[in-house]
Amino acid sequence: MSRETIHTEHAPQAIGTYSQAVRVGNTVYLSGQIGLDPARMALVEGIEAQIHQVFANLSAVCQAAGASLSDIVKLNIYLTDLGHFSTVNEIMAGYFEAPYPARAAVGVKELPKGALVEADAILVK
Repeated sequence: MSRETIHTEHAPQAIGTYSQAVRVGNTVYLSGQIGLDPARMALVEGIEAQIHQVFANLSAVCQAAGASLSDIVKLNIYLTDLGHFSTVNEIMAGYFEAPYPARAAVGVKELPKGALVEADAILVK
């Protein structure tokens, strides 16, 4: 089965040896997105702004794959403070409608560039 790399200028450029997303068949694997503003390649300030930016970045990669956030079937969220879990839920409700994707929320010690939140996803189109 062939692999296709997905890339968009509307999401942050990779800060390591990875692709923004890879399509295999009708499944797209999205790399983790942190709250980087793609124009400045700098983190936005505060947890709420970072959560919104993470979903905007994921949405941009989905669009580059010919899909949308509604095509996500599995979402993983990583937080440096699980006290922000309810904030993620509140903000996520503005980006997704039922039926919601399967999801995990994991507390981590650190994230790249000092981010407070990161998310990766799998979508099927």
